[in-house]
Amino acid sequence: MVAVPAFAQVQINVQLPTVTFSAPPPMVVIEPGVQVVEDHDEEVFFVDNYYWVRRGPTWYRTRDHHGGWVVVDGPRVPPTLVRVPEGKYRRYKRGKAVVVDTPGPGKVILKKEKHHGKH
Repeated sequence: MVAVPAFAQVQINVQLPTVTFSAPPPMVVIEPGVQVVEDHDEEVFFVDNYYWVRRGPTWYRTRDHHGGWVVVDGPRVPPTLVRVPEGKYRRYKRGKAVVVDTPGPGKVILKKEKHHGKH
C-alpha cells in the first residue's frame, strides 16, 4: 500500500472596489489631513497620498484615482479614518464654498460664494 497525501485547497475571493474617476475628483477637507470626494455615492477619502474606501470592516486604498485598490489590514489604516462613523460623509457637500479647480489630490482652490440681499 502506498500512502497518498491529502491536500485541502481553500479559495478566498475578495471583491475589490470598482471606484474609479477619469480625473482627480473634487475633494472637501473634513478635518486637517483628511479629505472626502465631494457629493459621491460612496465615501472615498484621501489621506496620506492615498484614496481610501471602506466596505464594512474592510478598508481598501489606492494611490491612483483610476483604481488599483488593495486590501489594507487594520493597523495600517490611519486612525483618523477608523474613527469616522460609516456613512457620515456619503454625498457630502461643502458649505458655502465652491470648487474652482482641483489641480491634484490634496490641492483644492476654493472661492467663497457671495451672498446678495438683505441681512
